[in-house]
Amino acid sequence: MNDQIVLITGAANGIGRASAHAFHGKGAQVVVTDMDEEGARAVAREMGERALAYRLDVTDRRSIEAAFAAAEAAMGPVSILHANAGVSNLKRAVDLDEEDWDFNFNVNAKGVFLTNQTAVRHFQKHKIAGAIVNTASLAAKVGAPFLAHYSASKFAVLGWTQALAREVAPQGIRVNAVCPGFVQTAMQDRELIWEAELTGSTPEAVRQSYIDQTPLGRLETPEDVADVVVFLASDAARFMTGQGVNVTGGVYMT
Repeated sequence: MNDQIVLITGAANGIGRASAHAFHGKGAQVVVTDMDEEGARAVAREMGERALAYRLDVTDRRSIEAAFAAAEAAMGPVSILHANAGVSNLKRAVDLDEEDWDFNFNVNAKGVFLTNQTAVRHFQKHKIAGAIVNTASLAAKVGAPFLAHYSASKFAVLGWTQALAREVAPQGIRVNAVCPGFVQTAMQDRELIWEAELTGSTPEAVRQSYIDQTPLGRLETPEDVADVVVFLASDAARFMTGQGVNVTGGVYMT
């Protein structure tokens, strides 16, 4: 990937951070973006050369366009987008309010729409057969209790991924999604507490339930996901587009 310039959203921690390191390790130039600008800069510093960081709000088109423009001015045209930024909160479906719904859809679905659209326009402008990898979820394949709004937003990501892939395939642009399972991240740490409160359990018991549901017998790491993201963006996956690839340790196998 020595000739690739990769922009990653939500890259200050978790899957995004692991993705940044994975692409960088393959020789790519990496643009680390996040709402947490200092966190993004810290990740860029971890990699040293061939890495830059910018603040990017995936719900704000102007913020996205500014990050793409800044990356192009500093490194050259972006050729790969990993649209990874995402949020969650847990509630029973009957207790959800519009704020919960909008919070999840604005980042998880609208954020993918805006970043993908910006990337495609950028690829078209520069006549690049670029690649997009969206972070969906196991919850995009199977509705998750206490995550109805989150599941709906991630199902939307898969629908968008498939439709966009069909539209831009004639230009050589590929669009895929990765669907992680129970990943050890700061987001999961919060969800363990919320689910324990909703079920009258403990975070430790909830974590063990995740492991028990996983045939490979452990929680997933961000690096498990990042390696598949790099594969989907690479020439090794040159004939794959419109896919929602499960990386769940066997939790979901269809």
